[in-house]
Amino acid sequence: MKKRISLFLAAALVSMTALTGCESNRFVYLEGEKPGDNTTSVEKKDPKDLKIGLSLSTLNNPFFVSVKDGAEKLAKEKGSKIIISDARDDAATQANNMSDLIQQDVDVILVNPVDSKAIATSVQAANEAGIPVIALDRNSEGGKLLTLVASDNVKGGEMAAQFMIDKVGKGSNVAQLEGIAGASATNERGKGFLNLAKKDLKLVKSQTADFDRAKGLTVMENILQSNPDIKGVFCQNDEMALGAIEAISNAGKLKDITIVGFDGTEGGMKAVQEGKLNATVAQQPDQIGKLGVQAAFDYFAGKKIPEKIASPLVLEQKK
Repeated sequence: MKKRISLFLAAALVSMTALTGCESNRFVYLEGEKPGDNTTSVEKKDPKDLKIGLSLSTLNNPFFVSVKDGAEKLAKEKGSKIIISDARDDAATQANNMSDLIQQDVDVILVNPVDSKAIATSVQAANEAGIPVIALDRNSEGGKLLTLVASDNVKGGEMAAQFMIDKVGKGSNVAQLEGIAGASATNERGKGFLNLAKKDLKLVKSQTADFDRAKGLTVMENILQSNPDIKGVFCQNDEMALGAIEAISNAGKLKDITIVGFDGTEGGMKAVQEGKLNATVAQQPDQIGKLGVQAAFDYFAGKKIPEKIASPLVLEQKK
C-alpha cells in the first residue's frame, strides 16, 4: 500500500511539473545518485521475463525511428516485451507517457527526453517506484539514471566546426541552426561547435529550429535575408539541414554555402552523396537503441553498468 501511495504522488508530481514548468520542482543529483551507480543488489531476470518501457521524444524524426527500431529488434530477438510511446516533442505528453509506463509496472524504462530539465521529475517518479531508468541520446538533469547511452555530442560539434573552418576559412561568417531549447543534445552540440568556432569563425546568427525540417527551411530563409554573405551553416541535426538545403537552393546559393548536419540519417546521408549536404556528423541511432536494451539485460544479469555508454561518431562527406 505504501508503494502505491508513493507511486501515485510521484506520478501526480510528474504531470503537475510538466504542465506548469515550475523550476522549484526541478530535481538535482543527490549524493550517490548518479549514472552508473547501481551497486545495490538486483533481482536477476532473464531477458524473456523483462517488460521494457521505451519513451521517445518523437517518431516524426527518422533518427528516433531508428533508435526505436534498434531497441525493438534486440528486445524481440531476446523475447522481451517492449512498450513504446511517442511524446510528439511535447514535454507534458512525455510526462504522461512516463507515468503510464510506471503504472504498467515495467521492469526498466528507456527514455529519450524531449527536454532534459522537464524529464527529471519523471525519472524521479520511476526512482520512487523502484524502476531503473536508462537515458538515450539526451541526458536528464535530475533523478537517478542507471546510465546514459549517447554519442559524444560535444566532440561531434567540434568535428563539425573543424570541417567548417577547413572549408570556408578562418574568420568567415557562419550561422547555426539549434535544436530544441533545453535538450542536452542542443546544448552539447552547440558547446562543441563554439569551442572552435568562437576562435576561428564569426558566428553571425544562431537560432533555434527545434530539430524540425520545416522550421529549418523557414529559419534558414530568414537568416539568408538578414545575413546574405554567410559562408557556412551548422545544423544540429540532419532534418534541419535538409530544410536549410531547400532554402539555400531556392536562393541560388547551394554552391556558395557550406552546410554541415548531425546524425547521419538516411536522408542526410543521401544528401551528402548527392553533394547537397557537405558533411554530417554521423551517429548510429539504431545502435543507441540496441545498446540501451543491452544495458538493461546486463543490469538484470547482475553486471555493473558504466556511467555512460558511448556510441561512435564518424564525419561523413562525399567520397
